[in-house]
Amino acid sequence: MLKKPRMIGKMALIAVMALGTFCSGAWATLALWYQLPGNLATRTIGSALWVTGVIALVTFAINRRSWLPLGLYAVIYAVLLLWWTTIAPSNQRVWADDTSHLLTGTVEGSQVTLNNVRNFSWRTDDDYDARWETRHYDLDHLATADAVLSYWGSAAIAHAMISFGFDDGSHVVFSVEIRRKRGQQYSAIGGFFKQFETILVAADERDIIRVRTNVRGEDDYLYPLRMDKAAMRALFLSYVHAANKLAITPAFYNTITSNCTTIVYRMAKQIEPGLPRDFRLLLTGYLPEYLYKVGALDRSVPIAELRRRGRITDRARSSKPGDDFSMVIRAR
Repeated sequence: MLKKPRMIGKMALIAVMALGTFCSGAWATLALWYQLPGNLATRTIGSALWVTGVIALVTFAINRRSWLPLGLYAVIYAVLLLWWTTIAPSNQRVWADDTSHLLTGTVEGSQVTLNNVRNFSWRTDDDYDARWETRHYDLDHLATADAVLSYWGSAAIAHAMISFGFDDGSHVVFSVEIRRKRGQQYSAIGGFFKQFETILVAADERDIIRVRTNVRGEDDYLYPLRMDKAAMRALFLSYVHAANKLAITPAFYNTITSNCTTIVYRMAKQIEPGLPRDFRLLLTGYLPEYLYKVGALDRSVPIAELRRRGRITDRARSSKPGDDFSMVIRAR
C-alpha cells in the first residue's frame, strides 16, 4: 500500500529537480551570454559549453540513476553564482552621450540646485547638440506635477517620467533610465542580467519628451497629478536624493525590480505608505489606470477621456523651434 505514495513522491521530487535544473541552467546560460568577458565568439562558446555540460550531467544522472551528477551540477552552479556576485555596477565606463553626465543636486531650504540637467537639441538619434546645464529651482514656487508616459509599440509597455512645473512656466522632467555604454543597444532581456546601470536623468521637456515624439516616433501622454504642494515637494526632493545616491553608489538597472516605475513607486510610498502594489506597476502602459484607481488623477471624468485629453504627440510634433514647447504640449 505504501509503494504507490512513495512512487508518486519520488516522481514529484524528480519533476521538481528537473524543473529546477532547467530553470537554473537557462538562467546561467543567459548570464554567461551577457556577462562573460570577451567578444561574441567567446560568449557563444562559453554559453554553448555550459548547455552541453548541463545536458551531459542530466543524461548521465538518468542513465545511471544516480544523484551524483546533480550534486556536481549544484557545486558548479554555486561557483557560477559566486562569480555573478563579483560583477559590480560602476560609474566609470565610456558612456553614450545622452547619459554621460550624472545628475546631482544640493538643497538649501527651499532652494535646489541641479547639476547636469540635460538640454539636448535633437535632430536624429545620432545628430544633436549636447548641452548640460546647472539650474536653480525654488520649491516654494513648485506648482504642478505631471506623469508622462511614452509608448513605442505595445499598449502594455511605456516609459514613465515625472515632470515638475513652476509658477514661472518652467519645467524639469525626472526620468529613471538605463545607462548605456557607447555603442550599446537596449535589450529588455539584458536588463535582467546586469547589462546596464541605472541613471536618473533631469532634463528640459523640449529635450526628453520631444526626442521621443519627434525623433523616435513614440506616442506620448501627459497626465496632471493630483498632489498637494507638500507631497510634490517631497517627491521632487526624493528624486534629488536618489540622484545623489546613484552618483556615489552605482546600481544596476533591472527590467522588473528596478525600472522607471518601480523606483518612483518606492519613492512615492515613502510619502504615502498606503500605496498598494499592482501589476500595472510592471506593465507600465496601464499605469494611468493605476493612478486613476488610487486617486492620483482627476476622477470626475472617465479614464478614456483622460487618455484622449492627455495625448500630446501631435502637439509635440507640430511645435516649432522658437515655440514654448511646454506650453504647446499643454494647449487644449
